[in-house]
This record gives sequence, C-alpha cells and structure tokens, in this order.
Amino acid sequence: MWNPVVVLDNGGGLIKAGLGGERDPSAVLPNCLLRPVSSKKWLVPPSTTTSSSHDDSFDFTSAAVRRPLDRGYLINPDLQRDIWAHLFSSLLHITPSQSSLLLTEPLFALPSIQRATDELVFEDFNFKALYVADSPALAHLYEASRRPHVGSRAAQCSLVVDCGFSFTHAAPVFQNFTLNYAVKRIDLGGKALTNYLKELVSYRSVNVMDETFLMDDVKEKLCAVSLDVARDLHMARTSGKNNLLRCTYVLPDGVTHTKGYVKDPDQARRYLSVADVDGDPPAELGSKEGMDHFEITEKHEDRKRVDLTKNEFELTNERFLVPDMLFRPLDLGMNQAGLAECIVRAVNSCHPHLHPVLYESIILTGGSTLFPRFADRLEKELRPLVPDDYQVKITTQEDPILGVWRGGSLLVSSPDFEAMCVTKSDYEELGSARCRRRFFH
Repeated sequence: MWNPVVVLDNGGGLIKAGLGGERDPSAVLPNCLLRPVSSKKWLVPPSTTTSSSHDDSFDFTSAAVRRPLDRGYLINPDLQRDIWAHLFSSLLHITPSQSSLLLTEPLFALPSIQRATDELVFEDFNFKALYVADSPALAHLYEASRRPHVGSRAAQCSLVVDCGFSFTHAAPVFQNFTLNYAVKRIDLGGKALTNYLKELVSYRSVNVMDETFLMDDVKEKLCAVSLDVARDLHMARTSGKNNLLRCTYVLPDGVTHTKGYVKDPDQARRYLSVADVDGDPPAELGSKEGMDHFEITEKHEDRKRVDLTKNEFELTNERFLVPDMLFRPLDLGMNQAGLAECIVRAVNSCHPHLHPVLYESIILTGGSTLFPRFADRLEKELRPLVPDDYQVKITTQEDPILGVWRGGSLLVSSPDFEAMCVTKSDYEELGSARCRRRFFH
C-alpha cells in the first residue's frame, strides 16, 4: 500500500479499529468515556482485545457514561476526539499524519455532522486521505467474498439487516452500493433493549437503572428470541422446576468480584432446549387444566416478596420479552413496523426484478442479531409476508459485530482504493460538501 490505512468502524456502542488487510481489528472498545464511582476522572474503557486481567481490574459498576454519538449520529466531536486520540496513540500506535482512514458512517447523516467528522479527520488528526463507507455495503462486500460459489446474482445484490446499538436498518445493496431510496429504519437497537431490560428488572427486583454495562451483560448472556410468545408467557408463570425460563443473575459485590455472573449456567440454558412452535410443548402445558393449575400455584405459593438482602435477582419472561421488541415495537408504544414488515417494505421499494434476489440473500449483521433463534423467528414472521414462489434465505454473519470491519479491511486491500479516497489537499481546496460527492452517499 502507498501508506498505512486505518479501518475504523465507529459504532454507537463499540469502536472496532485496526489496520487494513488484517482479518480482525486490533482494538474493540466501548465508544464512550466512563467515570467509575471510585474516580473523579473520565477514563477511556479498556479494549476487549487486551488481556482479561486488565479488563477485570476496571470496575464498571455504577459508572457514569458519556457518549459522543446519540441515536447513531455524532453530537459531541470533542469527546470523540479524546477517544480517537487514545485509540490511535495507545492502542493502534499509528501516526495519523502518515496514514489514511476508512471510516464507517451511519446512513442519512446530516451535512453538518459530515462536516464535523471531516474536520475531526483532516484538521484535528491530519490524516492524509479519507474514505467514508456505510455499514450495509461493507457487510455485503465481506459476505460476497466469503461465498464465491454462490450465484452471480446473489453476489451482486443482497438485503442487509443491520441491528446495531442505536437503530435497525433494512438496506438493499446492489453492486456494493446501498440503495438509499429503499432503506427502511426502526428506531430500536441494543441500547433501547438494554434500557427496557433495566426498567423491567428495576420494577420487579432491584434498582439497576444506573448499571448500563451490567445489564448489557445480562442481556447478552440470558436473553433469547421466542418462537412462540404465548406459549412462553404461560411457561414463565409455572412454578418450581417446570419453569424452564427462571434463572438467577448474581450482582457484583465489589470485593470478591467486580463483574456479575449467571448463578447456574445449565439452568439458564434449559430454555434454549425447548422445542419450537411446530414441536410439542412441554407436557405440563399440554392441557387447559394444566395451565389453570400452574396459574393458581404461581399466584398462591410462588409470588413472594423480593429479598433485598440478596445480591442477586431472578429473570423469567424478561428473557424473551426484551428481544421481542424488535419484532413488535408497538408493545413499547412505538408506532413503527416490526422487523419482518420493515424488510418487506424495503424490498418493495426496489425494482420488481430485484425482489426474488433480495429475499434469498438476506444478511444479518450487528450485535443485536446475536440473540439465539433470531434468524428462525425472522424467517417465521417473514415467510407469510413473502409471495409463495419466492425463496427466503437468511444468513447470519460468522461474527455480526466484526463483519462490517472485515468488509472495510477487504475494501482497503483492493487496488482501486487509493483512487476512491479524498485527500487532505482535496478537502482544503474544495471543502467538505464537494468532497462528499465522491462517496456516492
């Protein structure tokens, strides 16, 4: 390469950063500053790719959080500058003035936000060149490179469902360009799901409204998508060992451990072994009499006061109600379509010749697609909405969190990348608005 290229997937939740041409990023860290209870200074959280001993020494409990991005868009460039400065100097060990940058930016960023980003890149860090890409195009590029045996139509065209930290997009991609006129968006992402889980647990058990990172961990370890919500709601009301949903999460005590953990992982995994909606339900739930019996038992024997002296709380129906919001935003009071209907609307906004190709090449990316059974539930809801003569094929990326970064690393390795970039001299001569036209956004 003519000079080192930094690939920076600047997400609302996590920053993924590394040098182009490599398979995995060198650093993955939360895109925020933290102030732990025991400190008066704002600190950059440690990278998850560093040693575990360093991570364990950092106490996230009740830490105050400041984020440079809100709803996916840059609102605090000064804060972002501080985080990037630490990233480039302490983690990547690169000199920006001798490097180029490939940066991901959310779809439909306002010109004022684009200007602020360009000022950060060229005026504050003095990068030699910049290329701005959007997540769906990079996710499509990486999947197309991984599946060269797939037909040429699917390699050129796909529908990328990006469930990220701030929002969810259904974005058709054609020949590595995102079709902006057909993109549909749901204002729900990992942050909203974590906040909803915090509210449920705080209302039913202990106050965890200030424990953002702790509840992120609970969500990632214990939540799963339900294939039959009505059945699982009944299951959550049963008592004793018949309740396959019940599990316990132990809160950190600040002495022996600074991170929470699942008390009995085997018990937590039982719910994932339940047959899907087409299979037989558990025997206890097979009859109306069985249902009534468990409802009565739950009401009279199991409904106890929460023991606030215990350093733990139980989860039951919260485990599937939280990710279910992506499929039914109306349950949260949001007047928006669910994910399946959002995909259908995105496809219908494209040329009819593309419809069958898009339905058979749906790519799932973003951390919120990591919930167990996510793809199964999406296919179950999508199938009735799609014409019978169309196939529905859903592919989850091998690592939905790193898939976009790997697409960027692949793009940087292409021989045409240098010609696609905007150089610092271009920016100084033409300004931000005219330079942005080169990216076809």
